[in-house]
Amino acid sequence: MITLNTPISQITPIGKTIAPKLKKLGVNTAQDLLFYFPFRWEDWSKIKSISALEPETNATIKGQIELIQNKRSKWKKRLITEAIIADKNDHIKAIWFHQPYLIQNIKPGDHIFLSGKVTLKPDGLQFVHPNYEKISNYKNHTTHTARIVPIYPLTKNLTEKQIRFVISKIIFLTNKITEWLPENIIQTNKLLKLGLALKQIHFPDNNQLLNQARNRLKFNELFLIQLHSAIAKQELKQAQSNKINFNQKQTKKFVDSLPFKLTDSQKISSWEIIQDLGKKTPMNRLLEGDVGSGKTIVACLGILNTALNKFQTAYMAPTEILAEQHFNNISQLFKNYPLTMALVTRSNKKTTDKKIKNIHKSIQTGKIDLIIGTQALIQDKITFNRLGLVIIDEQHRFGVSQRKKLKQKGIESKTNVNKNHIPHFLSMTATPIPRSLALTAYGDLDLSIINQMPLGRKKIITEIVPPESRPDKYKFILNQIKTGQQAFIICPLIDPSDKLGVKAVKDEYEKLNQKIFPDINIGLMHGRLKPTEKEKTMRDFIENKTKILVSTPVIEVGIDVPNATIIIIESAERFGLAQLHQFRGRVGRSEQQSYCFLFTESTTEPTIKRLQALKQCSNGFELAEKDLEFRGPGEIYGIKQSGYKDQLKIAKLTDYLIIKQTKNAAQSLIAVDYKLSSYPSILSKLKQFEQNIHLE
Repeated sequence: MITLNTPISQITPIGKTIAPKLKKLGVNTAQDLLFYFPFRWEDWSKIKSISALEPETNATIKGQIELIQNKRSKWKKRLITEAIIADKNDHIKAIWFHQPYLIQNIKPGDHIFLSGKVTLKPDGLQFVHPNYEKISNYKNHTTHTARIVPIYPLTKNLTEKQIRFVISKIIFLTNKITEWLPENIIQTNKLLKLGLALKQIHFPDNNQLLNQARNRLKFNELFLIQLHSAIAKQELKQAQSNKINFNQKQTKKFVDSLPFKLTDSQKISSWEIIQDLGKKTPMNRLLEGDVGSGKTIVACLGILNTALNKFQTAYMAPTEILAEQHFNNISQLFKNYPLTMALVTRSNKKTTDKKIKNIHKSIQTGKIDLIIGTQALIQDKITFNRLGLVIIDEQHRFGVSQRKKLKQKGIESKTNVNKNHIPHFLSMTATPIPRSLALTAYGDLDLSIINQMPLGRKKIITEIVPPESRPDKYKFILNQIKTGQQAFIICPLIDPSDKLGVKAVKDEYEKLNQKIFPDINIGLMHGRLKPTEKEKTMRDFIENKTKILVSTPVIEVGIDVPNATIIIIESAERFGLAQLHQFRGRVGRSEQQSYCFLFTESTTEPTIKRLQALKQCSNGFELAEKDLEFRGPGEIYGIKQSGYKDQLKIAKLTDYLIIKQTKNAAQSLIAVDYKLSSYPSILSKLKQFEQNIHLE
């Protein structure tokens, strides 16, 4: 007897064949397979007579096999199966390549459905490689033809027919699926019952039911995201934090001492943060700003007020180099203030107060106001004294458990005052995400956006470079290096890959080092280097010991080398606009004119159109919106790492109407029962959802 828990291998003989392949896709049981959704559907439901067929159209016919035979092609010696199919008024040829076994499956006299593309050949219309199905076998209940047919994501040696066949044998189990949404939410939002939605998503009776099924399954996924965010916000309202009062006089003095003026956007974001810090409930805010927009100085205003209130700040960065960069830059900003800072990474520990010998002990006793570091900050041996503010840079690069652990450090602070209060939390990202997407992906966070660039920055000159123009750009780079500048060269892969046809960083490094720039020191950076090797490579580049850094995309975030004024992006068509903009942000960080050269061998219209958008636009938020138009939310850099990508099998973060529905449903639910004690089935789903979120 087949149940929801039956392994795929025990469903049918075909199930046994494809079980190992489905296992690679995370599908092990009948229930897993029911939740393995198609990514598109082909409508073969309208049956035409052969005489009504038109060339270059998709169609379904119902007919009888008059003749079927195997033969070899005259020109390419390919094995071809040919069949003549007739209905009452006409006949048509169908051909299949390399499927000689078909003559055992379908024979003259068999009544079949054929679904596929109709092509005009010299000897008339014909079907090329169509789907077929014998009518007598299915009693007019078809699986692969004459209906709306599901198309599934595949892996090697797995076919659509195999998946559809096995699902057809378990589709009756949709009646056994437990409904977990309350009836009032189903009724209010006009949703299908879950079992019916699953049945219709695989074998829809019509387009209306297919759309209703998709909406129900999208609702499921987005509702859990909204519920997760709403409960997190509700719990924060219940939590308490230490109030950090705004010291207007010292803040004004600090701002006036800066060698530049704050932009209006920086002022607004700073004020939002300062107001949040002044509340007894913990701040939970995302500061989103374009590359080079000045997020660090905004964070510093929060750090300053936290220190003036005798509380500590923990500032966590994703890499050692970035942590050290923040330490050096912020030290300079606070050089005239009695603010003690420490750097804590795996390989480096230092402080701005030379009298401090034991950094860990000084953190524990409260002598250090600002602790900047990597994941070393969440090690057990580090104990804070009065942790009031946690700042995480490029927050999508840290996992949920890492962020929670750092927050927990605040609760465990060795202070006798307000021991159980949790610290305020400020998350920062330079990844431009459209506001609508950010509010969905990071719904538990309040949003501050810096959308202006500091005055005096020159616009980066961006050019699309075809193969024939490469030599000129290499000469240009050589001349720039002779004047003291440096350059990045970004490649998509580490090792050569003819299959993808894109530049490999090792090959490119060898070519540049030996042929193009033999007299220049060149560094090589990629993800397979050991941490110590990465650190040395980056440090050599920052200290101008190497003039060119050839790298994979590992350098895309945060690294600040003001002397680097040129970036070449090889196979630029392989990257999305948002990521290309991140790369471009590695240059243009000084008053020098900077350049971004997009090397591509592609001449397709969509590629050139996307690259032209980058050339014409320097605003990351505008580019993120364009990326959304070009490629969809699943591909946008940043949303990939938002933690929800793996949870969205069918929904998109641009399903705005359903997002609005789910948000309203989640809020109305937690308004009456935010612990979900009356909704055990929803609570169980939510716990499962939270266990599966990956934010690393």
